[in-house]
Parts: sequence; structure tokens; C-alpha cells
Amino acid sequence: MRLVVQRVKQGSVTVAGETVGAIDDGLVVLIGVRRGDTGEQADWLADKTARLRIFEDDAGKLNRSVLDSGGRVLAISQFTLYGDATGGNRPSFIEAARPEDAEPLITRYIERLRALGVQVETGRFRAEMQVLIHNDGPVTIVLDR
Repeated sequence: MRLVVQRVKQGSVTVAGETVGAIDDGLVVLIGVRRGDTGEQADWLADKTARLRIFEDDAGKLNRSVLDSGGRVLAISQFTLYGDATGGNRPSFIEAARPEDAEPLITRYIERLRALGVQVETGRFRAEMQVLIHNDGPVTIVLDR
């Protein structure tokens, strides 16, 4: 699995003109699932996301997690994170998991975050989404597992 974790001041996702998820201070997490990924990877990445210290403390150091800061997560599936354009100009998505394999792992990741105490908003799986990200910092971390 691959995550692009962005610290944000604001994030939202819209489907067919309807806002289906929105947060203020927190993290927007784009989630890609690769063929062969497992539930254990989803759990590990959820734990890492919840505890990743990328929010500033009172001294201005990156010492606080989304849990510490009281922020929320906007989690959005994005199979294109496994796009490979090394062989030409049109990316191949052969490494991306099939939707029926990816959706349960994304759901598990989200449920694990919630079990850890993180408030989570989501996009809509397999929908054409418009994502608004007001990156803060900017701070962007890529996590692979």
C-alpha cells in the first residue's frame, strides 16, 4: 500500500457537486492499494498515520501527531498512486489492486484509524472526485508498506 499524507489547513472531496467529506486542520491521505497487499499492511499504515509527528508543538518542532493535535483525517482512495509511466507516456496501472481487492483494505485502514481515536472523513470509492487540498507547510510524506 502507498499513502500520500499531507498536513492541511483544509481539505474536502466533492462527488457530482455534493461535498461528501470535509475537514479543517488535519491530514488528507491519498491511498493506493497494490496487488497482493494485506490487512496487516493497512493496520500498520493506519497506526503510522495516527502517530506520525508532523504537527508543530509550542516550540515550533514537529512533535505532535494528528491524535495529539485533535486534527481529523480525510481519506481518499487513489489507484493512480500505482501508475507506472516508465515505459511510455500513458501510465500503466497493472500494479494497482482490482477494486474488489482494494476496497476492503481501504475500509480496514479507515476503521483502524477510527479505532485509534482519529475522526475520519472519506471520499467515495470508485467515484469521480474533485479534491480540494490546502496543504499546510507544505508538509507531505509518502508512506509505503
